[in-house]
Amino acid sequence: MGVLMINELKFSTAGLRGAIAESITAQNIERISIAIAEHIFTDEYYGFEGVGYRKHISERGLKFKRPLVIIGNDTRFMSDKLADVVCNVLISRGISVKKAVFPLPTPAAEWSVLNYGAVGAVVITASEADYTQNGLKWISYYGGIANNEVVGSIEKNIPAVSSLSKNLPEFGYENAAANTQNLRKEYLAHLSRVVNVKAIKKAKLKIGVDPLFGAATHYLRNFLTSCGVQFEAINEGIDVLFGGKVPNAGPEALKDLSALVVKKKLHLGLACNSDCDKFGIIGPNGDWLSPNQVSPVILEHLIRNRKVSGRVCRSIITTNLIDEVAKAHNMPVRETPVGFKYICELMTSGQYIFGTEESGGIAISNHIPDKDGILAGILLLEMIAVEGKPLKQILKDFYKKYNVYYDKKVSIPKREIEIIQIMEKLNLNPPLSLNKTSVWRIDETDGFKFILRNGNWLALRPSGTEHLIRVYAEAKDPATPAKLIAEAQKIIEALS
Repeated sequence: MGVLMINELKFSTAGLRGAIAESITAQNIERISIAIAEHIFTDEYYGFEGVGYRKHISERGLKFKRPLVIIGNDTRFMSDKLADVVCNVLISRGISVKKAVFPLPTPAAEWSVLNYGAVGAVVITASEADYTQNGLKWISYYGGIANNEVVGSIEKNIPAVSSLSKNLPEFGYENAAANTQNLRKEYLAHLSRVVNVKAIKKAKLKIGVDPLFGAATHYLRNFLTSCGVQFEAINEGIDVLFGGKVPNAGPEALKDLSALVVKKKLHLGLACNSDCDKFGIIGPNGDWLSPNQVSPVILEHLIRNRKVSGRVCRSIITTNLIDEVAKAHNMPVRETPVGFKYICELMTSGQYIFGTEESGGIAISNHIPDKDGILAGILLLEMIAVEGKPLKQILKDFYKKYNVYYDKKVSIPKREIEIIQIMEKLNLNPPLSLNKTSVWRIDETDGFKFILRNGNWLALRPSGTEHLIRVYAEAKDPATPAKLIAEAQKIIEALS
């Protein structure tokens, strides 16, 4: 059945993730929680007595007698019960806990860590995976997803099943005496200070909202209500099957929102994936706007209307339009491997005002260093309000100044050994021409990115989580990305 071996839990920067009742059980959550407790008490940099954490809280004038951890969960099946397992383990080891009263989005948990000076946070979630999955994320004291050092520290401390003092009941513990907190109210109050609420209130916008039965339920609703924004909401509340859809805020998942925006003649549709770290946007015509379309426009808004300045970062397969916008304002751009953990590390430096990835993540300065889908949608509202123009006109004006880029991506399933062999063969004998255009440069930051003489590019990289080769292409004309993808598929099959 592909069940994870019971003593071989894999903890990554995305945390623990797997099928409910297979790798995701109360017992395995207990094991990870024990490892987190060990990390908190023993890690010399990120732990409670660690150099990094101590410096972090000292700069904020905070002191703690015991470690503090924020705990929350999304709306998935058993998430609340698994969060209780974490509470019990940590409390039993002398760790103070603040548990969210309501389902807790990952970015809200990250902000809460910074707000309280906590040593970290646990969120029970599988992000945008389907309803059969669940998991556990660890957020470190800097308010972002666990980096490789933190992951290594936790993973090495995962105990064997045989070392557990007792077996957990099938559905976990009853909740221990955890302090509960309305973290939703506090996070939304923070957002009202981050964005221009006054402008949004005056704009008389009509918005569609689709939380996809995830943790964004009542976050977008409550914020829009506080701003006096008219809105229509669908797919709120809790449905552990997510309405039969994969809650990833992509075009398939947002068909209902698209129909709502068109039917009600709304200005915009806002959505998040199930733990709210990524955004989904529906334009006034009902069209799904890709992150590669949305992110550059938000960046332009931040620079032009908010007058921010500094460095910008993006993943290697994110649109080059980010570079055009940044360079038009004399801002340097840093390219990272795929994975928001790399962007998060740069954002924590305080030198970067914006970070983004093509799969729907945006981070801005003076907030959290990680991606926030709730904030991304609200920033679009702020942009429309401040500009005093509908989104359609803003986009029209934007593309008078900048080039239009077109992109396409596909995933090609291959066995693990085939993926390794294909990547090795590409390294030894890379194509020197694609789509009848010579390859100008090959970037091997993450897989292979073939940059052509005319600025178009094709990228191939192994997925970090599945047996897939991800293929991406971008060009300044609409037909070329598909041609580049087709050529890549031929190359892959020839090398298989």
